[in-house]
Amino acid sequence: MSSSCGTSSSCSSKSCGSQESQQARMAQQDNAITRSLGKIKHKILVMSGKGGVGKSTVSVNLALGLAKRGHQVGLMDVDLHGPDVIRMLNLKGNMEPPATPDALVPPLKYNDNLKVVSLEYMMKDRDEAIIWRGPLKIQAIRQFVADMDWGELDYLIIDAPPGTGDEPLSVAQTIPNVTAVVVTTPQKVALADVRKSISFCKTVNMEITGVIENMSGFVCPHCNQTVDIFKTGGGEELAKEFDLPFLGRVPMDPKVVIAGDDGAPYLTSDAVSPATEAFAAVVTAVENRLPPRAAAKPSLNMAAATTSSCGCGGGGCNPAKCDC
Repeated sequence: MSSSCGTSSSCSSKSCGSQESQQARMAQQDNAITRSLGKIKHKILVMSGKGGVGKSTVSVNLALGLAKRGHQVGLMDVDLHGPDVIRMLNLKGNMEPPATPDALVPPLKYNDNLKVVSLEYMMKDRDEAIIWRGPLKIQAIRQFVADMDWGELDYLIIDAPPGTGDEPLSVAQTIPNVTAVVVTTPQKVALADVRKSISFCKTVNMEITGVIENMSGFVCPHCNQTVDIFKTGGGEELAKEFDLPFLGRVPMDPKVVIAGDDGAPYLTSDAVSPATEAFAAVVTAVENRLPPRAAAKPSLNMAAATTSSCGCGGGGCNPAKCDC
């Protein structure tokens, strides 16, 4: 509170008290955000400057692919005006109230390794339009982090709308150390818009984990061969131009569309096709660049029992043979 508060005719004690209360609530929420993020190893914002490049498909399948490999994963849908991940995963539940007023809200569980939060599952009518300005969207994203019971996660995948507006900016400001996975298609028009996403990341000091070239060719449903109807290689060239890691190319497969409509994501299914094989390589590339939480280290007693087989067995440390 300023030193002039209470003496100026323009400031009433009621308005100053309200301002203090709001600041206290924000500070409390900031603390909750810090606590929640402290349990999450990697935060990945999936973004693109262009709509229609399959960004949500990449987000959903990346989350599923990492979860299938045994990692604890969260999927947060901040595409507030067009939330789709709930439908793509065929999740039918609605938000459950917390057990107590001070408790966190449980996300939807897809399986034991994947938790999902989306504005859509908080709505009574999922077809109702979300007509919000910036401040409401910013607050919603902060609540997605602060109020939800994410628990311990290896990865939090964040699906953003196209462009560089309120949602990706709010994520950048709310989630320190978030990194970006930039999705593009091979065409020059898409690449021109994706350059704006790269510029955005540089402006807000967000590290880019890598670039994915989606819809890189078309998998023929008859012969299972890939035809380059949308060209190929544009995303990889873009990554080289900006000296960014290239995570891989994923061809377009008609089965992806069918499976998405059915709520059974195809790219991380057990099907064998050029698309599923390519996406498995993308998941591996993300794992390699952002390793999950380390497994629990053995206790001192256990380590002592195995010293005879490492470089320390004779009492002297040999860094070439052990990691002690």
